[in-house]
Amino acid sequence: MRFANPFLLFLCALVPLAGLYWTFLRARREKAIARFSLDSREPGGKAGSVQFVFALAGLFLCLFAASRPQWGKATDVYVKRSRNLVVALDVSNSMLVRDVRPDRLGRAKADIADLIDSLGDDRCALVAFRHGGVCICPLTTDHGFLRSALESMTPDSAPRGETDLGGAIRASLDALDPAADDHSAIIIISDGGDLRGEVRECVALAKQRGVPVFTVGIGDAGRDTEIPGLQFKGQSVKVRLEEGTLKFIADETGGRYVPLATAGTAETTLGAIYRRFLRQVAEKEQREEDERAGERFGFFLVPGICLLLAAASLSRGRFKSRKI
Repeated sequence: MRFANPFLLFLCALVPLAGLYWTFLRARREKAIARFSLDSREPGGKAGSVQFVFALAGLFLCLFAASRPQWGKATDVYVKRSRNLVVALDVSNSMLVRDVRPDRLGRAKADIADLIDSLGDDRCALVAFRHGGVCICPLTTDHGFLRSALESMTPDSAPRGETDLGGAIRASLDALDPAADDHSAIIIISDGGDLRGEVRECVALAKQRGVPVFTVGIGDAGRDTEIPGLQFKGQSVKVRLEEGTLKFIADETGGRYVPLATAGTAETTLGAIYRRFLRQVAEKEQREEDERAGERFGFFLVPGICLLLAAASLSRGRFKSRKI
């Protein structure tokens, strides 16, 4: 047995001492009254003694209950509804293009942070991809951990090489539990430009598992913009947003393709996209159990109150004593 408020046990120990002291004072008072009384009956009578014992025992039990005795274990079950979401972020060099502010990667990370604020009880994982996908953060509801992992994502977070959207889908599927596919979804944020050609195979796998893939295109599809600090044969490398593959992925898996506006309006942030589209994904009840020590104060509080009430019923507002 343990106590949540052990300091109250000191007061419990004082109750018998207070009872003895009160008994001593009462006996002395009754003895003094008996000197001037012709009544030979026991001072106070049986009712007064019973009332005193009831009051003392009731006070002791109530104080003992207030110390919150605990033993055994109790289990609290929490039921909540949630979804699983994997966000795959393209961290290739083309994401350093500055056709959006501050650049494509910076804009995407800012929008993912906005998305995290909209998650509620939904679980989220982060995947970074270039040549292949790497799970940076597993599924979690810890928003602080998600933001910390997001801030750490750079072009060095994934293997160097050609952009691989298929690898992003595969790594995202690996981050999900197949048993939870009916309430899971994937968001891929990229400027397109898949150069490995494995998209169809991975799209078929996502389709088979029933996981919708939402794709978000970031950048300017209307003009070429050079990648800062990157040259090929002495010439700067220019890229633009390539939407074709992103649209194909979304259409085939039952997701939706959404281009992020270059102006960064509130209607096209990832948080807004999540609230508009991904809330359509089915929710699933999650049962969580929390074990704690069993609270047993009721075993003492109820009889304590009953004894106090019984003591009160034996008097007319005060303890019985002998009338003069």
